[in-house]
Amino acid sequence: MMIRKIFYLIIIIFIFLTNTKVYAKNEIYVDLTVNEKILTNYDIEKEINYLKILNPQLRELNRKQISQIARNSLINEIIKKDELLKFFNFEKKITIIEDIYKEFYTNLGYPNEDGFKKILIKKKTYTNDEIKNKMKIEFFWNRIILERYSDQVKIDKENLLKKIDNDVNKFETEYLLSEIFFNKDKDIIINKKIKEIERSIIEVGFNNTASLFSQSESANLGGKIGWINEKSLSQKVINELKITKKGNHTKAIQFGKNFLILKIEDKKEKEINIDKEDMLKKIIEFEKNKQLNQFSNIYFNKIKVNYSINEK
Repeated sequence: MMIRKIFYLIIIIFIFLTNTKVYAKNEIYVDLTVNEKILTNYDIEKEINYLKILNPQLRELNRKQISQIARNSLINEIIKKDELLKFFNFEKKITIIEDIYKEFYTNLGYPNEDGFKKILIKKKTYTNDEIKNKMKIEFFWNRIILERYSDQVKIDKENLLKKIDNDVNKFETEYLLSEIFFNKDKDIIINKKIKEIERSIIEVGFNNTASLFSQSESANLGGKIGWINEKSLSQKVINELKITKKGNHTKAIQFGKNFLILKIEDKKEKEINIDKEDMLKKIIEFEKNKQLNQFSNIYFNKIKVNYSINEK
């Protein structure tokens, strides 16, 4: 126990010496540990500033809520990376990460890397390389999920084709959606959790609630998943969306042990000439990603039980 305390002290002193410009007047302390890995208040602050860039609506939350979102984000990152280090070399350069990074800052509204770098410095968050390392974690994580579970993804192509054939409408609907994806906690009645989420939506808004409760990768973006064609969605989801007005959210939709709440940010209809082959590809891709996301949560929860998480 004494050795561990000495180790914590050494780490804190090191962080203090290497970040004197930022924290010269502030105390640096251990905020939490994930097994033997230490996260300080400085680490939490950097993550908070980063998450606010991804989802500016987080500013509407109180300090305690934002800090907890940042902690959860970093805990998940540590657990994922620990698992991935068993299989992948993080020192190896991955060319595609540069393309992912460019698409990332472009989607955030920054036309070039220099402009994004300036905002990172201004907000006192991560460097470009640190963010690319975060992306490498997600890249390897998605890869391992694909390798482990792709053969368990079930796609009924025949049924999907029938769905396309039966659609005689000359117009199709697209939804701009945000999501809250969650499952039942061991010791909590699901209706109680749903009520807690609904109460949070009223108090802090849908997107901030997604950051607080959603277990999907979209959580750090406030649950935003973009424009989705209704033909890419299951009939169960379509039925809920059709009775939900723009700006409102659906009730919790159950998929096995998982639950999904969708908010319609916007909605549009357009005249169509159906390209069956292209439409089938899109529907299959959406369904595949949905199932892989469920497997990702199963795998993560399976390895998370091996970690001791202690807040100081």
